[in-house]
Amino acid sequence: MASNRIGRINEEIQRELSDQLRRLKDPRVSQVGMVSITRVDTTGDLRYSRIYISVLDKSKEQDVMKGLKSAAGFLRRELGRALQLRYTPELQFIADDSIQYGAHILEVLHQVEVQDEERASDDTEE
Repeated sequence: MASNRIGRINEEIQRELSDQLRRLKDPRVSQVGMVSITRVDTTGDLRYSRIYISVLDKSKEQDVMKGLKSAAGFLRRELGRALQLRYTPELQFIADDSIQYGAHILEVLHQVEVQDEERASDDTEE
């Protein structure tokens, strides 16, 4: 039952923080392009939340992370007002490269598929 509650809280935190990121005025975050929250993990006691962030432009990822860490207090206060929880978790931002990793896996699978097709066409020619 508690894990279901934490799951709902994670979804609400992700939704609310995504909205706040669009309105954040820090140029390290707002002028980068696409910044996405891929996942939120909150501890059972609601003291800490790990926010996994994906940045489209990987060359600006460190600047975005610095901007988010400096805005963490502001984002936490806004989150507390929006969600009205007894405890608003401390936000820990973590760079997430799972989207880039997934794209790499798709590329490798596509290369294997092309190689299989080439082998099949070579076998039919013989």
